[in-house]
Amino acid sequence: MQLSRKLILTAFSVLFFLYLLIHSYSASTKDKPTNLNEFLADLAWLDDWPRWLDIPLQQWTNDAIKSLVQTYGYIFDSINSGLLGVVVGLTKFLTSVPWPLVVIATMALAYFLSGRKVGTTVLVTICMFFIGFLSPKFWDKSMQTLGVMLISIFICILIGIPVAIAMSRNPRFRNAVLPILDLMQTIPSFCYLIPGIMLFGLGAVPAIIATVIYAAPPLIRLTDLGIRLVDEEVIEAAESFGASPWMKLTQVQIPLALPTIMQGINQTTLMALAMVVIASMIGTRGLGDEVLLGLQQLNVGRAAEAGIAIVLLAIVMDRITQAYGDRLQQRKKKGEI
Repeated sequence: MQLSRKLILTAFSVLFFLYLLIHSYSASTKDKPTNLNEFLADLAWLDDWPRWLDIPLQQWTNDAIKSLVQTYGYIFDSINSGLLGVVVGLTKFLTSVPWPLVVIATMALAYFLSGRKVGTTVLVTICMFFIGFLSPKFWDKSMQTLGVMLISIFICILIGIPVAIAMSRNPRFRNAVLPILDLMQTIPSFCYLIPGIMLFGLGAVPAIIATVIYAAPPLIRLTDLGIRLVDEEVIEAAESFGASPWMKLTQVQIPLALPTIMQGINQTTLMALAMVVIASMIGTRGLGDEVLLGLQQLNVGRAAEAGIAIVLLAIVMDRITQAYGDRLQQRKKKGEI
């Protein structure tokens, strides 16, 4: 059965390749041989790749995006309006909160999530304070960046964890999704901005969409791995007590996989922050603005300050999520979860 599937897949791949070959040749408008004699008479195509042999991928992509906009433009407008409203509301809230309150709240969050670790709490508090201490304008910009990041991470969790659960429970679905995740992590992040702009325009929304595509794969992979690594004996014990599949998932597998899931959230958070500078190129306000302006003006000091502010924000997010993941790992070893 497995051999027949491989043969079918191989045959399909060969036929698809032949289709692309024939289609690219027939669709080409360049000078091309019309018969075998012309093909063999001029062998220059052996030295340089023939111009008449290329896949019209650019045209296909542009046509697909154009068709999407024309057919489902109202859906993208609704998504754009909804996400933009959430971004604006969250950003206004974060920038309106007094900065000492934000620092204190961050300190309390780090203290309790890390299991009352003083060292982690002090490091996070100092980093949060130094964001504004570098330059007062960085505080509001860091809150704008934080707003976009929080929404992006929330969407990654909302989409990524269900996909990872489905992957862990269905090997066929997992084998189908893994190449997509590889593609999402391989394509340069700049490439995600172009269709985002075409579908949603400039601003924070295409940046959020690009960030989700770029940052979701680590969360999906690690959540899938964490659930699949749960001890079979524990699952069998839950089944012997009459646990339903939903109860096994929510009360056994996910709690035991929480440390690994938190590592995935940690990696997703850092990758989302890596999109800050790139997102500034399409009109997203935040710390990336200062890096971009420093680059445009060849102002090394301005770019250095903004870069340090981004690093400080990354340390804050990384220490909090990693400390909570370590705490869950310790509780798992002690048998508390």
